[in-house]
Amino acid sequence: MNVTVFGATGGVGGQIVRQALEAGHQVTAVVREKARLPLVDPGLRIVTADVTDGWSLVPHLTGRDAVLSGLGPHGRRSPGIAGAATAAIVQAMDAAEVRRIVVISAAPLFPVPEHDALLLRYLATPMIRRVLKGVYADLADMEATLAASDLEWTSFRPPQLKDAPLTGGYRRTVGAAVPKGWSISRADVAHAMLAALDDPATVKQPVGIAY
Repeated sequence: MNVTVFGATGGVGGQIVRQALEAGHQVTAVVREKARLPLVDPGLRIVTADVTDGWSLVPHLTGRDAVLSGLGPHGRRSPGIAGAATAAIVQAMDAAEVRRIVVISAAPLFPVPEHDALLLRYLATPMIRRVLKGVYADLADMEATLAASDLEWTSFRPPQLKDAPLTGGYRRTVGAAVPKGWSISRADVAHAMLAALDDPATVKQPVGIAY
């Protein structure tokens, strides 16, 4: 498969690039600075672009089979990028006639599962949502843009992300949060995102993922 990856220098995006290459895919990695992705592979093409300029992205999407995005806020003090970038990516995908896109979002966009602990449902999660209000607003904007498009989109909503090796031992729930799912590695999220490219059950759906 020939794919374009946005956010390729981030924790999840970098894992997507590496795992896609290991699986034999051709990868175009879109970055702001090439030096931030010190990776050499015959199947890799690294390009620089403004991810909020849709027309400039068209050449990097033309002829591709799918798009994967690891774009997201770096914290509550960073400006939202996911919403603006996704609007540009959707524009470019329409122009390049690419239909499939898989993105990363966040678990708090789901309602808390009813059988999770009361402390989590009524204290911890609401507090996190207040503290990171801008982050989740940006991700909600991203998902709204995808839902309003006619693309074949999937949004993965993980809980706390960790730097840990790929295990493949994660749980996945289409359309809902994973019950009692507290964390997951970036490597496992990337693995699930790549696997979803050929999974019709995830099309036009948010997907919960966790250990």
